[in-house]
Amino acid sequence: MVRRIGIRRRVGGITVFVAAGQPGSPRVAFVAGRAAGSAVHRNRAKRRLREAVRRTPLREGHDYVVTADGSVATAPFEVVLSWLRAALAEE
Repeated sequence: MVRRIGIRRRVGGITVFVAAGQPGSPRVAFVAGRAAGSAVHRNRAKRRLREAVRRTPLREGHDYVVTADGSVATAPFEVVLSWLRAALAEE
């Protein structure tokens, strides 16, 4: 639902979909498809995204879908963090 009605922003190797959600804490989903590489690379990309989201403030009452491509697994973590913050700053 978030991917259909939400606003999409792409920065670097990260695509973020944001949509208004239920009141309360923000909900976040992480996606790393086969295009992101092998299962090892996809899992590493999702772990890095989860940690980047933990370090980034999110708006209450919003739902987020954070999608990674293959570069998220290999880019320096500070770069991944800056990509996420830039994508969320545009909202």
